[in-house]
Amino acid sequence: MVPTRLTNYFLRTLREDPSDAEVTSHRLLVRAGYIRRQAPGIFAWLPLGLRVKARIETIIREEMAAAGAHEVHFPALLPREPYEVTNRWEEYGDGLFRLQDRKGADYLLAPTHEEVFTLLVKDLYSSYKDLPLTIFQIQDKYRDEARPRAGLLRGREFTMKDAYSFDASDAGLEASYSAQRDAYERIFQRLGLSYVIVQADAGAMGGSRSEEFLHPTAVGEDTFVRSEGGYAANVEAFTTIAPPTRGYEKLTPAEVLDTPDTPTIQTLVDVANEKHPRPDGRAWTAADTLKNVVLALTHLDGSRELVVVGLPGDREVDTKRAEVAFAPAEVEPATEADFATHPGLVKGYIGPWSPEGAVLGEESSTGIRFVVDPRVVDGSGWITGANIHGKHVFGLVAGRDFAWDAVVETAEVKAGDPAPDGSGPVELARGMEIGHVFQLGRKYAEALGLKVLDENGKLVTVTMGSYGIGVTRILAIIAEENNDDKGLIWPESVAPFDVHVVAAGRDQAAFDVAEQAAAELESAGLEVLLDDRPKVSPGVKFGDAELIGVPRVLVAGRGAAEGEVELWNRRTGERGTLPLAEAIATLTA
Repeated sequence: MVPTRLTNYFLRTLREDPSDAEVTSHRLLVRAGYIRRQAPGIFAWLPLGLRVKARIETIIREEMAAAGAHEVHFPALLPREPYEVTNRWEEYGDGLFRLQDRKGADYLLAPTHEEVFTLLVKDLYSSYKDLPLTIFQIQDKYRDEARPRAGLLRGREFTMKDAYSFDASDAGLEASYSAQRDAYERIFQRLGLSYVIVQADAGAMGGSRSEEFLHPTAVGEDTFVRSEGGYAANVEAFTTIAPPTRGYEKLTPAEVLDTPDTPTIQTLVDVANEKHPRPDGRAWTAADTLKNVVLALTHLDGSRELVVVGLPGDREVDTKRAEVAFAPAEVEPATEADFATHPGLVKGYIGPWSPEGAVLGEESSTGIRFVVDPRVVDGSGWITGANIHGKHVFGLVAGRDFAWDAVVETAEVKAGDPAPDGSGPVELARGMEIGHVFQLGRKYAEALGLKVLDENGKLVTVTMGSYGIGVTRILAIIAEENNDDKGLIWPESVAPFDVHVVAAGRDQAAFDVAEQAAAELESAGLEVLLDDRPKVSPGVKFGDAELIGVPRVLVAGRGAAEGEVELWNRRTGERGTLPLAEAIATLTA
């Protein structure tokens, strides 16, 4: 084995940060020569980056093999038909890269591979005796992100490990799911990544059970909640504890009152307390009001529908939770054009009933689908819009005065909200998804006809699990969490090289000792990066070593003629001078 020499290695480091870098990992990976931008969310991988990526993939492959999974490899370019059978050709919407060949046939760049994994097993297996089976691949995926950002953390092309289990029974799926979940924990522990396992929404993947592995980080794009009692969930999967219903037979009738200049919840509360105080002396609060938010849904067929969401006035609509509630439709706030086509919507004064009918609550003035937050229960009383400019209804009672089409989880989750499992109040934190496991069940097997003969010779539908890890995202997160003001500091498990040897002196002795050290370290089984550049100053070499981030650095400099070298430990910050033989022994121990 011979060391990798910087004199002929394809590497150029940069002294200035790239102008489009938003986060530390993006900035350092470009500056240190690991990746180069090709287009928004698309990067070329350079030799250093490929080495780190390969080491991450090696850890994943080892743990997949230990969990009994077998590796395969599918193309990224796939035909339309399997995705059309499962409806995902349309469900993915604008997130899918679609293209045609010269004959006009439709293809896609795969964002995920459930369909073709399922069809492969259908093609080859026909009996319960062939199962259980788990197969996986490490493959590039493609998603047309509207706003690719943060370098590798959210790109349009990225590398994933996706595994799929196939079982003849639900009990078998549970066992396969547990094996993959345990493998994920071992993988992230070996990578040195902290993680929280949270309940998650299955989204377009479908399935009965879904958990995410989130790495807590300030740059994370996911919000999750957790309680001291052990509950943890992505906000999209959080379920609200609804208050108990109440009787309303003895409640006073609702009353329409003047509330001029109150288009916001705060102005409404202020006017209510000033002009219409509560009989019991308590001040009105935003939680006493029913806010009615108009959302626009764009369905898969392109049609646009407005929906009114009623929720307590002290809450805002969470966009991600709304997207889950109304999936697969796209969700956005209603526009001025939407309001113009619906004159029954009086901005700032929208309510779930019309005062123009003979009896309160007899008809809706908006004619638009009305859904409510779980906190809106029978017998709960509210201040809400009267659908008349400058007027609100006081004491409008749910179930007595108005009804709703559905209950949906769209409201923001707040710190202090009770965990649905009764384990106490939750706190909010930011995280980045690094892995996701699903119990898909029979969704894809049924759609694509994957059946096997059971013990009695009867055909049964196979049940499946899906297990994904974001390889390139993990690389970026490791870089995000392992650096200082001088550069990257990789964990030893994924560093591009085991040791970075620097010939830092101007005389031949430094180069001779560096060559000797590199040769001995390579002979001992370590991978060495040797900075043997003859006309580069020690300062530049030291700067590159710190920027590149190999955690252990051996420097042959001023003491080289006397057989002494300097050892740096970038992770601990320790530096010391010692004889070459002792340094070699330390590094190979």
